[in-house]
Amino acid sequence: MAGDLHNKVAIITGGTSGIGADSAVLFAEQGAKVVIAGRREAEGKKVLDQVRAKGGDAIFVKTDVSKAADVEALVKKTVEKYGRVDTAFNNAGIEGNWKNIVDQSEAEWDSVIDINLKGVWLCLKYQITQMLKQGTGGTIVNMSSVAGLMGTPAAAPYGASKHGVLALTKTAALECASKKIRVNAVCPAVIETDMAARLFFVDQATTDYMRGQHPIGRFGTSRDISEAVLWLASERSAFMTGHHITLDGGFLAGPKARG
Repeated sequence: MAGDLHNKVAIITGGTSGIGADSAVLFAEQGAKVVIAGRREAEGKKVLDQVRAKGGDAIFVKTDVSKAADVEALVKKTVEKYGRVDTAFNNAGIEGNWKNIVDQSEAEWDSVIDINLKGVWLCLKYQITQMLKQGTGGTIVNMSSVAGLMGTPAAAPYGASKHGVLALTKTAALECASKKIRVNAVCPAVIETDMAARLFFVDQATTDYMRGQHPIGRFGTSRDISEAVLWLASERSAFMTGHHITLDGGFLAGPKARG
């Protein structure tokens, strides 16, 4: 295979479904050697089969991004298999339980922050360490959200984690710019994934209302996001670091009195 990531080695966390899975397939189609990371082995192996069915080169590494030992092992196994880390998409995340701030428990807060924010920090820590060791630069893309750009009622842990991801992205970009390591983020609105289905596709009225918040007239697809991630991971975006791409079908463009 040849493409934008020909012979690059890519780590994709949260790669067992949705945007992560689609990105794994797309990166492989573009010539990358892909390391699919996630907590669910059965789902991970299905994505691995999809990649290999298209002629891609990939492995699956069971990983809980909230655990330093797991993330360190993920990077180590990547290097053992492919020799280096050239790019990473830190996509793993959960939505948590959407409740008002006063109703959130400490455990509910911790579970979201541990995966969505601490997990991205741990990934950056070990990915950047390896890239610095290599001395050849690299690219990293972090998963944020439109919830990282606005307040979202009943989603304090999720919103706080996604705001935090953007702060980590900017900080890492500044720290690494002179080392030829670029760090950016993506901020999707509602994308047709299992996570969105649990939140917004519970009944027709809710689905119709949420679709109406997107002036473009539809929800996003995993491919809408993975194509942007591919661009950020490739040299086509060589002059971009410390920023985010908002992929929201117009969600944040103006008043949401639609639908």
